[in-house]
Amino acid sequence: MELRWRKASASADTGACIEIAEEDGHILLRESDDPDVVVQTTRHKLRAFLEGVKAGEFDDFV
Repeated sequence: MELRWRKASASADTGACIEIAEEDGHILLRESDDPDVVVQTTRHKLRAFLEGVKAGEFDDFV
């Protein structure tokens, strides 16, 4: 089965984005300009990270 990679519509014009897919209950992430490098995580860990992003915990990186 071929993975269905998705990306945020906000990144469509930039050409640089993070893509996300799911396979066998795992979340996969990759950069669109380097698709051969894939990071695997769980829904729980991704949710915790995204909540931290929304809370501003990583604002010093941007």
